[in-house]
Amino acid sequence: MTIPATYEDGVFKPLEDVKLAEGTRVEVHVRAEDAPKRPKSVREFAAFGMWANRDDIPDGVTYEDRIRRPRY
Repeated sequence: MTIPATYEDGVFKPLEDVKLAEGTRVEVHVRAEDAPKRPKSVREFAAFGMWANRDDIPDGVTYEDRIRRPRY
């Protein structure tokens, strides 16, 4: 049985009704909280460096400008 609870003033307080006989011994296992995850670096994305070694497209801004330019 898993019972969600908070720990306040040295006492575990259940967040929902618990159907146990008074005086029942229980064992409490506290899960370690996950370490906060840092956001991915731009260098970790597959698209990083996709403009490298390209003679026709020097950078992403130039590429975007070219594809957005109207063609008449």
